[in-house]
Amino acid sequence: MSIRTLDLFSGGGGSSYGARAAGAEIVCGVDAWGGATAAYSANFPKADALTRTLTIETRAHDLGSLGRIDLLLASPECTNHTCARGNRERDEESRNTAHYVLNFVHDLEPRWVVIENVIQMRSWDGYGHILHGLQHAGYNVRADVLDASRFGVAQTRRRLFILADRKAALGPVNGRRGRPPTARSILDPNGTWPSNPLRKTGRAEATLERAERAISELGPGIPFLIVYYGSDGAGGWQPLDRPLRTITTLDRFGLVTWDGRTPMLRMLQVPELSRAMGFGSDYCLDVLRQRRDRIKVLGNGVAPPVMQSVVSTLTSNTADVPTQPQ
Repeated sequence: MSIRTLDLFSGGGGSSYGARAAGAEIVCGVDAWGGATAAYSANFPKADALTRTLTIETRAHDLGSLGRIDLLLASPECTNHTCARGNRERDEESRNTAHYVLNFVHDLEPRWVVIENVIQMRSWDGYGHILHGLQHAGYNVRADVLDASRFGVAQTRRRLFILADRKAALGPVNGRRGRPPTARSILDPNGTWPSNPLRKTGRAEATLERAERAISELGPGIPFLIVYYGSDGAGGWQPLDRPLRTITTLDRFGLVTWDGRTPMLRMLQVPELSRAMGFGSDYCLDVLRQRRDRIKVLGNGVAPPVMQSVVSTLTSNTADVPTQPQ
């Protein structure tokens, strides 16, 4: 039997891409941003891609005739849970989007539910309500923090996954053993993309300071990555023999290579960032014309190999057992 899947707050389809790799049939993706649903439609042509802002009033029938849904995926808005907001006031309505998922749980009664978000969601006042709401609806519930680098992804990306199963007890999600892929593994060959001298006139002092720290530690001639935009608490650079740091919606990673004794700088490109998320070469963002929109889709996304492992773990357990005590 096919595992019919609905993806709420779907973005460009990272969760659906991973679920499909685990054998799921993708029925529909829903997101408020038209750029995300355009990317979703391009990569899941057999599924519906709906541009719609969900509210507490939205019910499953508002999305049309979905039919049976076995697996519900959801990645509610996360910005207002994270330090990305800085000192700005949190938008509680944005955080409450996680509650909207429960409407679909009650309406569709899927066998499995997966809710993904940033780990800071655990400190939100409404977090316990989500867990209790799933349990009250008859689900066994488990919450895990999973790092994409433990699932074959060349990126350190820690995210919270709330897993729910109506019929079976839940065990840990199986990761991969061995060393994680490195940032070097996602790079295109040197010379594929144009670069400019690092020390050119007009280069920001902060950028130069980060690069000089790396050169001082590594020595000349060794390539490395710098954090081009945004703050960084680890010196603003990293070697290539580790997973890439977390990709965000900003175009923030620069690659320093060498032309003889001259350090050269270019930004990481969309295909490289896509590989760092764990997408295959068939994943396409060409429908989005702006580079910033492509990076936004990737930075907001779920690393597909993680979701593939999550869904494979859930669906491999078909034993019927009593749900957790209420």
